[in-house]
Amino acid sequence: MPGGVEIIAHRGARSLAPENTLTAARLAHKIGAHRWETDAALTRDGELVLFHDETLTRCTNAAQVLGYDPQSPEKTLWSERGTIDRLDSHTFVDLELLDAGSWFERDDPYATVFDIDPQTLAGFKGECIPSLYDGLALTKDLDWSINVELKDHGNEPEFNFHPARVLAELSRSGISPDQVALSSFNYDWLRFIRQHAPEYELQALVGDRDDEALNFNDPLFTNAEFEVLNINALLVTPSDIRRLKGAGKRINLFTVNEPCDYMRFVNAGVDGLFTDFPQRFI
Repeated sequence: MPGGVEIIAHRGARSLAPENTLTAARLAHKIGAHRWETDAALTRDGELVLFHDETLTRCTNAAQVLGYDPQSPEKTLWSERGTIDRLDSHTFVDLELLDAGSWFERDDPYATVFDIDPQTLAGFKGECIPSLYDGLALTKDLDWSINVELKDHGNEPEFNFHPARVLAELSRSGISPDQVALSSFNYDWLRFIRQHAPEYELQALVGDRDDEALNFNDPLFTNAEFEVLNINALLVTPSDIRRLKGAGKRINLFTVNEPCDYMRFVNAGVDGLFTDFPQRFI
């Protein structure tokens, strides 16, 4: 971001509202985040929704609605359609019936509920799982920016179905390409997008496992295929960042929540930071 580090609200302002909901996005915009990040995942009928996990249990009331015990292994046994708690076992219409907001007050994932007024918390109840189109339309209406991570849950009905659907929804929404960044751990999807829609900025995600060290001699780091790398902050040091910046890369880090980490990475010249606490760094 010209003139400073881009603060990217990870799944929206997810420390203050249910993640990947339109409420979390609106709040991140109100706080002043430069962009919000969200996850595009496929449903059973090939629609794209904003949801991170492969399973519904953590962030919805699916166990209650669908009648399974989230602690029981029996939830993994459910007809030829797949396991009952998997997102991609359900159609978009069915997913719209779930409550994707009430869990936030119950679980208090970031110990922030005490500071949120009761009326706001009550408003989270009944929050829906949004479609990708919903998220793009909101971003366009707010004249804001979005980072869409293409989630690969291994459920594509055909090769490159997922990135093709993302491009179709981008086109349908009418959002300007300069408001959008597209990221993924599936680099073949990013190559597909570059081939068919080179106007979109692509960002290669790096380091999906916290315990697996990065090989900085890998062509991903040394060649020019992907200019922007979104790297796991646990796997990189300030000296690594300086070296990559010297090689002409733009570097964003996920997920940075502590002010001390913020300062050392900013001082190393990082371009952007994904954070669950955009309110701390704006």
